[in-house]
This record gives sequence, structure tokens and C-alpha cells, in this order.
Amino acid sequence: MTATSAAHDLERATLDKAAGENFPVAPFFLPRAWRTDLMAVYGFARLVDDIGDGDLAPGGADARLLGVSAADAQDRLVLLDAFEADLRRVFDGTPRHPLLRRLQPTVRRCALPVEPFLGLIAANRQDQLVARYETYDDLLAYCELSANPVGRLVLGVTGTSTPERVRRSDAICTALQIVEHLQDVKEDLGRDRVYLPAEDMKRFHVQEADLAAPTAGASVRALVAYEAERARDLLNEGAPLVGSVHGRLKLLLAGFVAGGRAAVDAIAAAAYDVLPGPPKPGKVQLLREVGVTLRGEG
Repeated sequence: MTATSAAHDLERATLDKAAGENFPVAPFFLPRAWRTDLMAVYGFARLVDDIGDGDLAPGGADARLLGVSAADAQDRLVLLDAFEADLRRVFDGTPRHPLLRRLQPTVRRCALPVEPFLGLIAANRQDQLVARYETYDDLLAYCELSANPVGRLVLGVTGTSTPERVRRSDAICTALQIVEHLQDVKEDLGRDRVYLPAEDMKRFHVQEADLAAPTAGASVRALVAYEAERARDLLNEGAPLVGSVHGRLKLLLAGFVAGGRAAVDAIAAAAYDVLPGPPKPGKVQLLREVGVTLRGEG
């Protein structure tokens, strides 16, 4: 296998993960240019998360592409530093990694700023250093780095960014991040991370050992229900974003909101027991939520 084909395989493997997300990344009904640009942004976001989670493809190819030595290939902070250096080449040079080379035309065409990309890298650095969050406000500050930049980049790609839309988008993205944390409580605990605020765990008399059980007890279910309702409130706060735009973008944003709402509904349908595995909505449920969101435009 040549170096070029290996790099292409890495790129394809990362982009293929889009199918497993709670929301549509670049659905078929969008203009081709938007789909191309959104997949480029997704490739960046997915790769930086894979670095932060230690989920890179085996063999160290990503590290080599970023100029990281074999000795440091397992050091996530070193990899994130190298990834940030390569990101900066997107704006003032020629990046090394194929996913960043794919991103460069999008950044130039859409005049995207560097800050949202840096935010996503900062969130993954924080994941290496902070494994628990004391308060809900602490968690919201993390989501400001880990989730909200994605919505801001979507608005940038589609040329629809305004302060009010950014505010609504931030609410939606934070909600989607919280929902993902609820779905992945057991998986995150396996990584020694807990995204349930410690003050809420105390309020509901939940210990970390309770999160490792095969199924959730009443206290864990009550805590998950509480956090799920917070996510639903954020989705409702952000949903008027859908009514502020037109055409196919309206359908895309409705898909984001509907994906979050359907995921919350799936968690509720599982009686808030997220420990056996992530409750996921079906396609019919998702399409129903899209229709409800579009009819109400929020």
C-alpha cells in the first residue's frame, strides 16, 4: 500500500463515522458545495475527537502524517499540539494531514475563522486534564469549547451567521453534547470521565460506583431524567433557529433539533436506564420529530 492510498484510507475511515451520529452531517438534499464543506468540517471535528479519545486507527499513521515521532505517538497532548500546528497551516501554508488539506478549500471559500477549530482542540486538551465537572455551569463552559463551535461553523459554511442565530445554535449544540454524554455514561466512565455534574450526583444520591452497574437504579434514572430535561429545554430554546432560515438549510437545522429531541425521547423510552447501552432513536422516530420541528419551526 502506498503512502497516498494509506492516507486516503485514513481519511475515508474517519468520514465514514458520520453515519453513526445522532444528527445528519451532510444529507443528500443539500447543495453539493455545502455537503463538501460540511464533510470537511466534520472530518476535522471527528479526527480531533479521535485523538482526544485515543481512538485513532492502529499503526500510528496519523501521528506520522502530523510529524509526531513513534515514541510520542500515544501521547494525546503531543498529538493535539501537532494537530493544532497543522491546523494553522490551513490558514497560512500547506497542511500535512489529508483531512486538513481537505478542509483548506472550505476555510478559504467560506472565510471561516480559526477560533472554532481551536475551540474543538482546546476541548480535547481539557479532556486529558479534567475528568470531572463540579457544576452544571462548569459543564456548559466545556460545551462552549466541545460543541458550540460546530454549529458556528455550520452557520459559517452556509453564510447565515448572525449574533442571534449563533445564540440559538449554541443552545442546540450544547443540548446535543449533553444528550451524547447521557447516552455514553458507561463508555465515558470506562475512560475515567464523568460528565454528570458532581453537584447533581450529590443531589440525587448517586455515587460513581452506581454508574458502573449493569443497569441503573432509581437514583441514577432520576439523575438522567433531570439532565435529559435540561437538554430538552436547551433544544426548545434553540429551535427558533429553524424558523429564521429558509429552504434546504431549514431542513438541515430541523434535522439537528429533531435528532436531539428523538435521542431524548429514546432515553425516556428506556426509562432513563442508559447503562446497558446508548438508547438510540429509530429512523421513523427521527423523521417524525423532523416533521414536528418543521411544522412548529421550533
